Amino acid sequence: MAQLPPGIRFITSFSRDQWYRAFIFSLTFLLYASFHLSRKPISIVKGELHKHCASQVELDSYKEYAAQIQPLKKPFNASQCGWEPFDKSNYKQLLGALDYSFLCAYAVGMYLSGLIGERLPIRYYLTGGMLASGLFTAMFGLGYFYNVHNLWFYIMAQIANGLVQTTGWPSVVTCIGNWFGKGRRGLIMGVWNSHTSVGNILGSLIAAYWVSTCWGLSFVVPGVIVAVMGVLCFLFLIEHPKDVSCSCTPSSSSKTFLNGASRCRIQMPTLNAKENGKPQDAEMQHLLTDTENCSVATGEGRHGTSAISFLGALRIPGVVEFSLCLLFAKLVSYTFLFWLPLYITNVEHLDAKRAGDLSTLFDVGGIFGGILAGLISDRLEKRASTCGMMLLLAAPTLYMFSAVSKMGLEATVVMLLISGALVNGPYALITTAVSADLGTHKSLKGNARALSTVTAIIDGTGSVGAALGPLLAGLISPSGWNNVFYMLMVADACALLLLLRLIQKELQCHADHTLFKEH
Repeated sequence: MAQLPPGIRFITSFSRDQWYRAFIFSLTFLLYASFHLSRKPISIVKGELHKHCASQVELDSYKEYAAQIQPLKKPFNASQCGWEPFDKSNYKQLLGALDYSFLCAYAVGMYLSGLIGERLPIRYYLTGGMLASGLFTAMFGLGYFYNVHNLWFYIMAQIANGLVQTTGWPSVVTCIGNWFGKGRRGLIMGVWNSHTSVGNILGSLIAAYWVSTCWGLSFVVPGVIVAVMGVLCFLFLIEHPKDVSCSCTPSSSSKTFLNGASRCRIQMPTLNAKENGKPQDAEMQHLLTDTENCSVATGEGRHGTSAISFLGALRIPGVVEFSLCLLFAKLVSYTFLFWLPLYITNVEHLDAKRAGDLSTLFDVGGIFGGILAGLISDRLEKRASTCGMMLLLAAPTLYMFSAVSKMGLEATVVMLLISGALVNGPYALITTAVSADLGTHKSLKGNARALSTVTAIIDGTGSVGAALGPLLAGLISPSGWNNVFYMLMVADACALLLLLRLIQKELQCHADHTLFKEH
C-alpha cells in the first residue's frame, strides 16, 4: 500500500470534531471582524470631512469658480474647509455627534439584542443584522455620491447602523461559547477576540485607500463586505455542536477558573460521579464553582429551559462589577478608535491617509494584548486580577503616550503598540472569556440560553462608556489634547477600582486553596 501524501496525513490527523471547531472559530472570527471593519471608516474620513480652511479671498474666488463648473462629475461642495456641514468651526462637536449617535444606539440596542437573540435562531438573527448593517454603512457613503449635506442624514445612518450591529456580539459569543469549553478559554478567546483589531486594521486600510479621492467608497466597500459575510453566515453558521452530532466540549484537563464572582471552595470532581453513578464530563469540571458543583448546559437544556430575565442575569455574581468595569475600559478603547487618526493628524501633521495607516498600530498592539491577557488569566486562573494588573499599567502608559508622541514619529509608533496592548487587553478579556464564564455560572443550572443575555448586558454597559468616550473627547479636545488623556487616565483608574472587591476575593480564594494543599 502506498504511503499517504503529507497533506492527507495532516488532514486525517485531526478528528471530525476538531475540524468543525476550527471551522466555527474561523467563521465567527471573520463575521465579527467584518462588523468592526465597517465601524472604522468614520474615524479615517474625519480628516477629509473637515480640512484646514483657505483664506477668505481664496474661498470667495473658489466659490465663483465652483459655481461655473458645478456640472462636473465630482460632487460639488462650495467649501474648501471640508464637506458641508462639517466645514464649520464647531466641526469637532459635529463629528462627535456622529460617533455619539452610533454608540448610543448601539448601547441601547445591546440590552435588547441579547433578550431577542435568546428567542431566535442565531443564524437567522445574525444574518439579518449583517445584511442591514451593510445597507446602512453603504448609506453613509452614498451621501458623497448624491451630494447630501444634511447633518441629520448622516446621524440617522449612524443610529440605524448602531442598532443593527448589536445583533453581532451576543450571537458570535454565544456560538463560540457553545463550541468551546473552559479548559483554555482565556487563550482561545484571546486569540479569537483579535478579530476586533483585525477588523479595525482592515477597515482603516480600506477607508484610507479612498479617503483622499472618493471618501464615499470608504463606506460603500465595507458595507458590501459586511453584506457578503452575512450571506456566508446564513449558508454555513452552525449554532451548536449537537446540531451536527459533535461532542459539546473538547476534552482537556480539569481546572477551576476564578473570576472573583464565586466563593472559594476546594473542587471535588468525584462528588457528582458518586451521586449519579457515572463519570463527570470535562465541561462539568470547567464551569464556575460555588458552594456546590454546578451543572452543565447540554443540548437538551438549550431547548428545554426558558430564557433568563434581565434582572435574573444581573443577579449572577460578578456581572455588575465586570459590566461597570467594562464601561470605563471601553470608554478608553473607543476614544482611541474614533479619535486617534485625528489626533495623529494634529500632532504629527500627517494627511488623513497616513494618519489612518499609522493608527492601525494601536490595533496591532491590541491583538497581542488580548492574547496576553487570555494566556495570563488561564495560567493564573484569575480573570479579575489579570484585568486589574493591565489597567494599573495602562494609566501611566497613557500619560507617557501623550508626552512621547510629541517627540517624533518613532516614539509614537512604540507607544501606539504598548498602549494598544494595555488598553485592549482587559476589554478583550471581559467581553469574551469573562462573559462566557458568567454566562455558564452554576446559578443558571445549565441554562445555556442565558449566555446571550449575560453577554449583551456586559457589552451593553460597556457600550455606554463607548458612547461617552468619543463624546467627551469631542467636547474636551478644543481645550487641548492633554486634557483628553487626563480623562482617559481617570477612566482607567475607575475601572480598576470597580474590580478591587473581585480581585480581593480571588486572592483570598488562592490563599485558602494553598493553605488546604499544605494540610
